[in-house]
Amino acid sequence: MPTPNIVMINKTPTYILKSATFKTSVADIAVYNEMQADSIVPEICVVGRSNVGKSSFINLITNQKKLAKTSSTPGRTRLVNMFDCLVGSKIVDTPLDNNGAFTLVDLPGYGYARAAKTEIAKWGNLIEEYFAATKNLRHVFSLVDIRHEPSVQDKQMVQWLNHYGFGFTIIATKADKIAPSQLFKYVQMVATGLQIGKDNIIPTSTLQVKGKEKTVDRIGQVLEVIQH
Repeated sequence: MPTPNIVMINKTPTYILKSATFKTSVADIAVYNEMQADSIVPEICVVGRSNVGKSSFINLITNQKKLAKTSSTPGRTRLVNMFDCLVGSKIVDTPLDNNGAFTLVDLPGYGYARAAKTEIAKWGNLIEEYFAATKNLRHVFSLVDIRHEPSVQDKQMVQWLNHYGFGFTIIATKADKIAPSQLFKYVQMVATGLQIGKDNIIPTSTLQVKGKEKTVDRIGQVLEVIQH
């Protein structure tokens, strides 16, 4: 079931991503549906503009430089790429759904204007079809470039996520491109543009290895089994 947006509470990192391996790529949601028909593995997906740094973000949080293929040319991710991952607690034996195993789903990038209109429509359809089809999605990492005000498409993505009722965290990439003294200002700009709380935004930087621990902690929190 979809989870509501959550706010980070822990001040120190309590989770670690133990492993991550490439699983498969699919270009047709029917293939995804067939493959996942009997699956109970939780899914956490990554979505964002074509040039926002999705592959770099995946490599950052998995601590692998080449797990997701990066390119200087936007729009290279044209498939739904899936990775088998395992997260675990660093401090306490916290019960996790599926013992911490989950599938990280990398959706096609949107907003690449130089692609053919038919290709753009295809990628957009694949994204929306995934959200409509998935039954195991627990959380979404929606990536935006911290240097710029959220685009119309970034805002539409948040509207989509609200429409489908999925919990999400905004990942503000390329934080190394701005002065540390300006970080709060830019986080607030993103929060205002998307009309969300700034506590639901995690600034990240591949070069500075910034935001990795907070992101992995968010994954652990999403997978925590609530005990009554």
